[in-house]
Amino acid sequence: MTTTDTDKNMNISQKKPHLSFWQIWNVSFGFLGVQFGFALQNANASRILSDLGADLHSLSLFWLVAPIMGLLIQPLVGSASDRTWSRLGRRNPYILAGGIAAAIGMLLMPNSATLASFITPLFFGAMMLALMDASFNLAFQPFRALVSDMVPSEQRNVGYSIQSFLINIGAVFGSILPFVLTNVIGLENTAGAGSVAPSVIWAFYIGASVMLGSVLWTVFRTKEYAPGTHGLAPLEKSDLERSLGEKLSEFFGLMKTMPITMKRLAIVQFFSWFALFIMWVYTMPAIAQHIWDIDAKWFDPHYLESVGTIPEHIAKAKGTAGDWVGIIFAAYSFFAAIASLFMAKIANKIGRKLTYSLSLFAGGIGYLSIMWMQNPELTIVNLAITQIEVPQGAVSLFLPMVGIGMAWAAILAMPYAILAGSLPVKQTGVYMGIFNFTIAAPQIVSGIFAGWILTAVFDNHAIYIIMLAGISMILAALSVYFVKDGVEEKTTVSNN
Repeated sequence: MTTTDTDKNMNISQKKPHLSFWQIWNVSFGFLGVQFGFALQNANASRILSDLGADLHSLSLFWLVAPIMGLLIQPLVGSASDRTWSRLGRRNPYILAGGIAAAIGMLLMPNSATLASFITPLFFGAMMLALMDASFNLAFQPFRALVSDMVPSEQRNVGYSIQSFLINIGAVFGSILPFVLTNVIGLENTAGAGSVAPSVIWAFYIGASVMLGSVLWTVFRTKEYAPGTHGLAPLEKSDLERSLGEKLSEFFGLMKTMPITMKRLAIVQFFSWFALFIMWVYTMPAIAQHIWDIDAKWFDPHYLESVGTIPEHIAKAKGTAGDWVGIIFAAYSFFAAIASLFMAKIANKIGRKLTYSLSLFAGGIGYLSIMWMQNPELTIVNLAITQIEVPQGAVSLFLPMVGIGMAWAAILAMPYAILAGSLPVKQTGVYMGIFNFTIAAPQIVSGIFAGWILTAVFDNHAIYIIMLAGISMILAALSVYFVKDGVEEKTTVSNN
């Protein structure tokens, strides 16, 4: 062995240094802004697309662009970032590019009705949804790998818990922003056919600014470890010289030999992300119908076209229901942020698998309990920043959000903490990208079939599709039993 080889092996074997709380915070801080934007998208994309002319059946089809972008972008970015080194680092260039592109999409999407000249506003809005989600994925995947690169194994539970906390704080403020702009600032929250409410438009402007600012914080406050140091594999010249065909061949080869932990986690991921996709797409029409008692016909663009003008009380009720979705989404994100503060300690005490399973089970119960939250009696709610009159059933929705928040906190942290120990350091990025298949695939399945199920089976009564999400989340909780914690697992070429 040459001296160079010896030095190389010594560098690879170096342990990552223990990080202070604020160092871990800086590494993950960009997640706050990315999730701020992602929460705005989740809470308002269905509202925007409905206002622009989408019916309930097609909503899930438009939302398909999100997981498809993840399916295409994350593995490619993961593989590329494993083989990148620049003045900004290995992961930071991709995080920065994703943040800039997502900000552009956020500025354009709510203005679809104004900007679309050659295509319909609805399809322009769908294109901007695709741009935003592609950009979020461009930033998300390197962030996951960055935490794995920078945080030593003994701090991994803490690292992913801080990450989960910041994600959920961003989601809280992103979700409630349209409500705040309406009820505190005074912007209008109603929209006519083919237009978007001003409160939503300005929320996206603010979200773009917050997201870009937090991404820049992480990029310029985090100094990445160079390849070949602190346990990271060196960047070899051969990696840079290989053809695209060779890289794709290696990529699909890695899919065949992925760790058994990843394969079993894929089952859990399928059921949990199938449920999450349904929640993001159909919560707004579900609570508008179930709690505000708005007939399903008012979500049918053909019916809206036949009546010409939406009655004022229907437009107001839909606007209030849409704002309330932001409030309850903020609530589950808030509860998730609280849960993430304790999740690392709980996981250290009772194990990651049991923590993960119990959290998913709580989420499933939360979904199912929404069915019993129907109470039309109006009540005044004091939200500190303002007061609002809503049905009592809407207030009761805070209780299911506790369980859903627990599930969301676990989904953001536990799979990655379980998986990280089974991945080879040289291929962490590409394996994290491959793991995104387990997030994108169930959303694609949900997007293809959920709209059909809602129309053909549930006669457009969206509350029942939320019940289906609850059953799926409970199946996810049961599936955790079969997962092998990846702390000691080593990736080998096998038939597993």
